[in-house]
Amino acid sequence: MAQVEQGTIGRRRWLILALGLSAQTASCSFLYGIPFLVPSMRAAEGLTLGEAGAVVAAPSIGLLLTLIAWGAAADRYGERLIMALGLGLSGVLLLVAGLGAHSLAVLFALFVAAGACTASVNAASGRVVMGWFAARERGMAMGIRQTAQPLGVGIAALALPPLAEHAGFRPAMLFPAGFALAVAVLVAWLVVDPPRPPRDPAGPKPASPYRGPVLWRLHGASALLVVPQFAVSAFAPVYLVAVQGWSPLAAGWFLAVVQGLGAVGRLVSGYWSDRVGSRLRPMRMLAVASAAVMMLLAAGDATWSWLAVLALTLAAIITVSDNGLGFTASAEIAGIAWAGRAMGVQNTTQNIAAVLTPPLLGLVIGDTRYALAFCLVAVFPVLAIWLTPVRAESR
Repeated sequence: MAQVEQGTIGRRRWLILALGLSAQTASCSFLYGIPFLVPSMRAAEGLTLGEAGAVVAAPSIGLLLTLIAWGAAADRYGERLIMALGLGLSGVLLLVAGLGAHSLAVLFALFVAAGACTASVNAASGRVVMGWFAARERGMAMGIRQTAQPLGVGIAALALPPLAEHAGFRPAMLFPAGFALAVAVLVAWLVVDPPRPPRDPAGPKPASPYRGPVLWRLHGASALLVVPQFAVSAFAPVYLVAVQGWSPLAAGWFLAVVQGLGAVGRLVSGYWSDRVGSRLRPMRMLAVASAAVMMLLAAGDATWSWLAVLALTLAAIITVSDNGLGFTASAEIAGIAWAGRAMGVQNTTQNIAAVLTPPLLGLVIGDTRYALAFCLVAVFPVLAIWLTPVRAESR
């Protein structure tokens, strides 16, 4: 009977992957959807651009503060509980934000708390996928999960501006609230925690994988590879409009298409890692490609516009394709007992790099120094080539 039940659960792993993807997508629709509401937020609340920027940053602040703690909780209490609890609490907080007339300080605090709660999904959804998929198919499964960010952004882009235009900023917040609550219910109902190896309670606790340099090097390399990703995502719209002379509408449609291609790139890199039996060899090769395409983008900016557009398209695909590889490798190297914490640290370092990249790179660009900025960005994946611990993965 136990074998029959285990076989049934094994066949349900794709459903569990779909629920993990849905949970992460709901999280991203809130985290990355708030910028789409800035015009209606400023009109409805009378906010300055700086105040609106603080509200936009609030969820990321909460996320950064709690990623590692949620990962540790997933290691200890299981993935289903942590995903359902965090996503459900986030949905409730967003309901409060959408239904009440709050001051700016209260709204900021609600968004910080909701971001802190939705951080539970990052490590727990990755951990549940890791647990139910064998190594030979885990890269592809994690690649599917990593498409949650472009999916979440796309859903937010389609849903939130029309809702805000017809009903206002606060009622529009009921969409990510309802999305989070609905997925939280499905997770609590249908997700099954993967089996864990038995451990003697009286025996020694698993040793920390952070006593050696391997995971630290992996997290550092992944953070370095985030810099070109966010350099492209943050400055591509203004670059196409201000430098290449595109209309904002044309630039928006172009970036929507390349974001979809970037999601395909994550799937391809995951499948690639499964076929070669390594996460870090493909990750290092993508670092080489990332450095090369940023230099090509700099050359295009200084020469021909068609070359710059081609390089920007390639950069939008290549620079996001390594995300799932580093995330999966962190969990695999850390081991099942430390996987949640390792994925929490991985996400924390990447988010710190993501937060710092746009303002610091903006200082380099000024008004016209795009070629210089793209050359500088190319240095970061070059450092990641050296830092990625490929030999340690082989051992």
